[in-house]
Amino acid sequence: MFIFDFVAETILDQILDWIYGKIIGFLNDFFVMMNNMGVELFDLPWVEAVTTFFGYLGWALFGVGLVVGAFECAIEYQGGRGSIKDTAMNYIKGFMAVNLFTIVPINLYSLCVSLQGTFGSAITGITNAESIGLTAQQVLMSASFPGVGNPILAIFCAIMMGYAVIKVFFANLKRGGILLIQIAVGSLYMFSVPRGYIDGFIQWCKQVIGICITAFLQSTILTAGLMVFRDHPLLGLGLMLSSTEVPRIAGQFGLDTSTKTNIMSSVYAAQTAINMTKTVVKTVAA
Repeated sequence: MFIFDFVAETILDQILDWIYGKIIGFLNDFFVMMNNMGVELFDLPWVEAVTTFFGYLGWALFGVGLVVGAFECAIEYQGGRGSIKDTAMNYIKGFMAVNLFTIVPINLYSLCVSLQGTFGSAITGITNAESIGLTAQQVLMSASFPGVGNPILAIFCAIMMGYAVIKVFFANLKRGGILLIQIAVGSLYMFSVPRGYIDGFIQWCKQVIGICITAFLQSTILTAGLMVFRDHPLLGLGLMLSSTEVPRIAGQFGLDTSTKTNIMSSVYAAQTAINMTKTVVKTVAA
């Protein structure tokens, strides 16, 4: 009877270890698939048409910005403050920006998603290489799984795990659309960059970087939390919950992933472009 119980417990440990590893591998592959959906969004014909349209819009605003920048340089030159060198540098910056603002965000996001999948596979692969049954046996022992023997605490941990997974799921689901909005909004800055006003465009670059970093960190930290949860439940739960705070922490360092501020500043830039274009047309007509 003792031998039967020992064999049954060993087989059960192996089954639990295999199931847990498969669940974590599934979640990692699932989040990789969700992030890849954001990348594949830009392969759709209508999305390519949208990005092409805003690319042309950026080129049009860039051309207007060149003309306005030349007028501003001439006006400042008459007052002794103009600099042809600074104007030429602004033109070069604007030319680089208008060529890359529809290309770099997509490629950077694709790179971050690819890195997230590689890191997640490496994390789950390290655990799958452990001896079969060792981790599951530790999970079943109350000494290495402190406090979860309490059913109330177990329910609380399950709720928190579900909250973290669901929140990261919805964040990944909308990230591709947010990046598309960022590209559309970025075209409005092409009027300001050749004139030397690059603060808004730099903030736009930070927001694009924030989206890509968030795509990499959120899923990676969530996967790491699931792995740690087996040996240290509360520590793993803390890691999973911290993954939902990545956008807020990035925003504290200037990498805000929201679009509210960016859109408002871009609308202001577009209004300025329209007003300046009207002024130039009236001046030339006179």
